[in-house]
Amino acid sequence: MAEFRVGTAFDAHRLVAGRPLVLGGVTVPSPLGLDGHSDADIVCHVLCDAALGAAGAGDIGRLFPGTDEWRDARSLDLLAQAFARLTGDGFRLVNADCMVILQEPKIAPYVDEMRLRVAAAMESTADRVSIRGTTTDGLGFPGRGEGAAAQAVVLLER
Repeated sequence: MAEFRVGTAFDAHRLVAGRPLVLGGVTVPSPLGLDGHSDADIVCHVLCDAALGAAGAGDIGRLFPGTDEWRDARSLDLLAQAFARLTGDGFRLVNADCMVILQEPKIAPYVDEMRLRVAAAMESTADRVSIRGTTTDGLGFPGRGEGAAAQAVVLLER
């Protein structure tokens, strides 16, 4: 009988000038990008954390600490490495759902490519990955354009 495990995650980063805005492994045209130790791809970060949580395998910070080894790392690669460990432990993705909270730019034109890239990193197909965007109607740090956040839920099967 299959065992199902669910994990959730949340991440937020400050928006700054001079950095690309990378979401789901896709560089989205924007005058501001997310600040972080890696490329600060909040989509990959929350999906990684949710998957690791579902498997009881810690979190992204434990697997990829803020050391020089991981500085400027591509988060899509980190997601792929984490998921390779999980599949090695017998897990497979049932589905993943990610909500990006960002006032602007709108991410809808880039979502299909994000889903393809993230699904490949999670050793799955795009029909098992949902990535959506929302605003906060001007409220809070995302609404003021100071940062962006993401939350995700991942269901694994073993």
